[in-house]
Amino acid sequence: MSSFPKRLLALAGVAWCAAVAAQSVAITGIGRPATAAELAAWDIDVRADFKGLPKGSGTVAQGMELWEAKCASCHGVFGESNQFFAPLVGGTTKDDVKTGRVARLLDPAYPGRTTLMKLATVSTLWDYIHRAMPWNAPKTLKPDEVYALTAFLLHLGEVLPETFTLSDANIAQVQGMMPNRNGMTTAHGLWPGPGMGNAKPDVKAVACMTNCAGNITVASYIPDHARNAHGNLAEQNRSVGAQHGADTTRPSGAPPAAAAPEKAAPDSNAAAEALARKLNCLTCHGVDNKIVGPGFRQVAKKYAARSDTAAYLAQKIRAGGSGVWGQVPMPPQTASPEEVKTLAQWIADGATP
Repeated sequence: MSSFPKRLLALAGVAWCAAVAAQSVAITGIGRPATAAELAAWDIDVRADFKGLPKGSGTVAQGMELWEAKCASCHGVFGESNQFFAPLVGGTTKDDVKTGRVARLLDPAYPGRTTLMKLATVSTLWDYIHRAMPWNAPKTLKPDEVYALTAFLLHLGEVLPETFTLSDANIAQVQGMMPNRNGMTTAHGLWPGPGMGNAKPDVKAVACMTNCAGNITVASYIPDHARNAHGNLAEQNRSVGAQHGADTTRPSGAPPAAAAPEKAAPDSNAAAEALARKLNCLTCHGVDNKIVGPGFRQVAKKYAARSDTAAYLAQKIRAGGSGVWGQVPMPPQTASPEEVKTLAQWIADGATP
């Protein structure tokens, strides 16, 4: 080898060592390492092979009690849901449990598609309940409660008997009973690895890349006739997650509305409205307009003649209920007594901004 390549290799080696040394120098003054407790609180996902599943157990009977207390208000007593939520249960049979394929998925005459008809892995059901339910208080269910609710749902779908106790020890056996367990394919290769179908993902998609039109813009939109059917979506998102609803009070593509001049308002009113947003009340109630439930000012007007309006509303907020404003139930609020009192007084006073 000539001397020039040798010198070049030597310089490359020095540069590599310098790069490694630079990377090993700790950067100070920016953040800190996450603690084990912080990592554990974030790392809550449960995989299809049940890695990440916490220990615990729950019976079908326990699940039924929890369901009626925390879930039925949105999803129906039997998982049939209501006009705002898709049904969870229905369309599966004991034959589907044997075959692992839901026959009605291929029946165009069947009226709908439920969660249990499409679901292939029980871990997905457990994981979603654990991280996202109940709607007004996500991540508040204990592992044993999630086991119980999962068992109850699978009992409603004729998968588990009413005497069953679901646990981390037998959930893999329950996976073998899921009605649509054989309905998921890995042939697309999107999950490479041993036992996960093709080792090489189909990223070329030759079958789909012929006769393509140019300049296609992919976007979601709401038809004009339905834009404001349920109030302004921008005001109806939970405080969990990064989703931002569109301002449906304005035409599609219109620039955002200019911010209205701020009004001098008592701090207590601003704090009460912020509390309503924090407790996700504005997901179902507008201040002026009905969304799922009535607008707060409609409520204030209805009960204005009562001498105990604030106390009455506080009781309704704590207990929940249905039938006064429509068929969709309002779930009980889990806020502290002081927060409920503040919220009820603000609504009783007319929900002043």
